[in-house]
Amino acid sequence: AMALCLKQVFNKDKTFRPRKKFEPGTQRFELYKKAQASLKSGLDLKAVVQLPPGESINDWIAVHVVDFFNRINLIYGTMAEFCTERSCPIMSGGLKYEYRWQDDCKYKKPTKLSAPQYMCMLMDWIEMLINNEDIFPTRIGVPFPKQFQQVCTKILTRLFRVFVHVYIHHFDSIINMGAEAHVNTCYKHFYYFIREFSLIDHRELEPLVRM
Repeated sequence: AMALCLKQVFNKDKTFRPRKKFEPGTQRFELYKKAQASLKSGLDLKAVVQLPPGESINDWIAVHVVDFFNRINLIYGTMAEFCTERSCPIMSGGLKYEYRWQDDCKYKKPTKLSAPQYMCMLMDWIEMLINNEDIFPTRIGVPFPKQFQQVCTKILTRLFRVFVHVYIHHFDSIINMGAEAHVNTCYKHFYYFIREFSLIDHRELEPLVRM
């Protein structure tokens, strides 16, 4: 069922974002293949996220940030028809948590947005960052900027909010689409990764702590 859903997203939504590709032959492409192979082999997810011996931490984080962006984008794409201005006028995680948007461009102050608006701003903002060669360099020998991990923390913190919203407000839809196992695996993988490298403030994790 999940494969069918994903197929519909690709067919139905012509505006769906292009995946950021890792150039074949580069170190990051090899790392990405290694990470995907470990994931497919059904290894314990806690082991899958650990930095392979001799690899660069920034390369490993870059590969995962891009992959999580692609996968979470896809998950939200399957939910998008259930997440509307009417059903979700506020980007929230239950009654207790509300997320406002700020990007230092159009929204200089934290601004209330509906969930669909927030998601759209978020995906555009991440896409802009990961396609910026000064932040996510793809050429061999070009170093990562000093603030790289801080940028990744911000990206991952905001991507976590997608899980918060989807789990708390659209869990019935996930179950009805037969996507529960897929979403849960992606969430667990994401969660173990951010915990392994302490990439998100633990207070951000509170909305899903019971999971």
